[in-house]
Amino acid sequence: MEKENIVKSVSRALHIIDIVSSKKDGLGVTEIANQMDINKSSVYRILSTLVQYGYIEQDKETERYKLGYKFLEMSSKLLESIDLRKEAKPYLRELEKETNEVIHLVVYDQGEVIYIEKLEGTETLRMHSKVGKRAPMHCTAVGKAILAHLPPRVALEILDRKGLPKHTDFTITDKNEFLKELEKVKQKGYALDLEENEYGIRCIAVPIFDYSGSVIAAVSISGPTIRMTDERIQTLQERIQMIGKQISARLGYRQNKPVQS
Repeated sequence: MEKENIVKSVSRALHIIDIVSSKKDGLGVTEIANQMDINKSSVYRILSTLVQYGYIEQDKETERYKLGYKFLEMSSKLLESIDLRKEAKPYLRELEKETNEVIHLVVYDQGEVIYIEKLEGTETLRMHSKVGKRAPMHCTAVGKAILAHLPPRVALEILDRKGLPKHTDFTITDKNEFLKELEKVKQKGYALDLEENEYGIRCIAVPIFDYSGSVIAAVSISGPTIRMTDERIQTLQERIQMIGKQISARLGYRQNKPVQS
């Protein structure tokens, strides 16, 4: 019986936290009790315990209860402990299984991208990419996906510093044309590499955002031109965009949160 009472108390405490979190200006004991259909003295006892541990705080003037800073502290620890590669891996495997193509996960670093994960797929494809290797941003789908969502001044600084060197005859080397390309990427939500980095290879990529709304990574599907036709790329757009959203959500990004740009 005692264990049942403890569990009930925990359940009520969590319920109170949930109710209080829904009101930015906080709630009074009576309002909380009415929503829970329990007496005010029980609510007050639970609130007092939560206040003691920092999970709830009481406004001295209004006497209303709000979430405490303990939650901010805990969420910061959670966000710091998130491993991008680990969180993304299940979704990358899904893409690999569905497409049988090469799947890449990259992060942005000092004006370039670094491959941190590569799944080979089941089809034969020779690519220069490998885990740990750096690649330019202007001629890769993953690079363009990230560049398009960086603050404009940062993107321009990278372009000025790195330039737009030609890798193939399809590489965009004109700055104005490339900036228009980035605008298209931002509007569409995905980027393409149409043999711009390697001949015979086409890629589609989407950005990955963290809890602050900042772009930090990108995921892509790569394949030979014979398989990655315009029609197939069209069919892959919705799926890879969904994967990008799912990975971003695992990193704490919320859809209604404005992207930093």
